[in-house]
Amino acid sequence: MTTTIEVTKTGDESNANLLRRFSRHVRGSKIIRLVKDREYSTRKKSDLKKKISTLKGIIKAREIERLKKLGKISDVFSKKS
Repeated sequence: MTTTIEVTKTGDESNANLLRRFSRHVRGSKIIRLVKDREYSTRKKSDLKKKISTLKGIIKAREIERLKKLGKISDVFSKKS
């Protein structure tokens, strides 16, 4: 993505005013916001990572259910209570 912002000096305009106009154009073009969004963006989980995470959850749930049936853990931490 390339966005060119060009501001030319008009007549006897001061450098400070030229810089102010340039800054206003940059803010208006939303370049700063897009760069910051890209800097702090997080990657999406890949399909494989989602699959592994789901399988780990299923395995953990089965193990908890097995331990409940054996009486090794109580229902104190059950989500349904």
